[in-house]
Amino acid sequence: MDIAGFVKSQFICHLLISYIFIASGLIINFIQLFTLILWPINKQLFRKLNCKLAYCISSQLVMLLEWWSGTTCTLYTDPQNYHKYGKENAIVILNHNFEIDFLCGWNFCERFGVLGSSKVLAKKELSYMPIIGWMWYFLEMVFCKRKWEEDRKTVMQGLLNLRDYPEHFWFLIHCEGTRFTEQKHEISMQVAEAKGLPKLKYHLLPRTKGFAVTAQCLRNVVSAVYDSTLNFRNNENPTLLGVLNGKKYHADLYVRRIPLEEVPEDEQECSKWLHKLYQEKDSFQEEYYRTGVYPGTPIVPPRRPWTLLNWLFWAVLLLYPLFKLLINMISSGSSLTLATFAFVFVAASAGVRWMIGVTEINKGSTYGNHGHKGKRN
Repeated sequence: MDIAGFVKSQFICHLLISYIFIASGLIINFIQLFTLILWPINKQLFRKLNCKLAYCISSQLVMLLEWWSGTTCTLYTDPQNYHKYGKENAIVILNHNFEIDFLCGWNFCERFGVLGSSKVLAKKELSYMPIIGWMWYFLEMVFCKRKWEEDRKTVMQGLLNLRDYPEHFWFLIHCEGTRFTEQKHEISMQVAEAKGLPKLKYHLLPRTKGFAVTAQCLRNVVSAVYDSTLNFRNNENPTLLGVLNGKKYHADLYVRRIPLEEVPEDEQECSKWLHKLYQEKDSFQEEYYRTGVYPGTPIVPPRRPWTLLNWLFWAVLLLYPLFKLLINMISSGSSLTLATFAFVFVAASAGVRWMIGVTEINKGSTYGNHGHKGKRN
């Protein structure tokens, strides 16, 4: 295929994928709105339904990673703990170095059947984003403004609300608070030096208060902490746009299961424990860059078919009437109608590109780009 033909084919694929994701996402958001009537009647049924509805959205993105791009993810872990994954509640600590690390976290959830019920600690602005942000609202995600004085009460209440959640869930948290960049790393290490903390080479200094409160509020509900460290082979620099273009990446994920009983209850001791954990994560990354492997036994969890089947369902449901409408519009010969149709399609693609832009490192949050003012925990 010549370059022009390849570009055109990619553009058409982007349009179709964007249309399916946005149309199905808005339909699901609309259905989620109606489930609110169940909340005062049967809260647990509301939660179970929204786990299934949320899966219909998030699994489409996982499908792009697993089936469209064919990205592989090798799990390095203790085989004795492998059978516990997906069968218990857990706090998952992820490093935040790559544009698709959140997607790899979702892929980890999907392989063990907890994608629909997975939770995150997310910035408040994302709750206003159509489709994913609205989906998170109905999933009772914990949102924060990144101002701890204002966040503490709302974060604690959101976490306490999860204590009677009817499904197994994993609570995904990026303790670094923002994605790694050289500028943020330099500032973070200045803070470490000022506080007398060991410097990190591959991570930012973890912000401990959010993790300490999470562990405190979910104690006796969550069984373990999954310390998860992600990297990519051959110095790959994965992007969400690359996944959308069908580019294959090769991820390695090292997961340690740490019983929650080993995490100190005292906030100050918990802070020390988390700093020590990140020093260990740094040593794992150092070893990975030196040898190309993590400790533990490499295991490739099998892909489940549900992400692909869900996407195919929405594709059949939405593309048939679309193509029928397109044929009727072409038959009508109205240039205005065709132009409107093209505009809607391009707008859908632009919407997905905008959501991708939110994940791009060079357009990411400025959180962590400023020097420390007072305490930084």
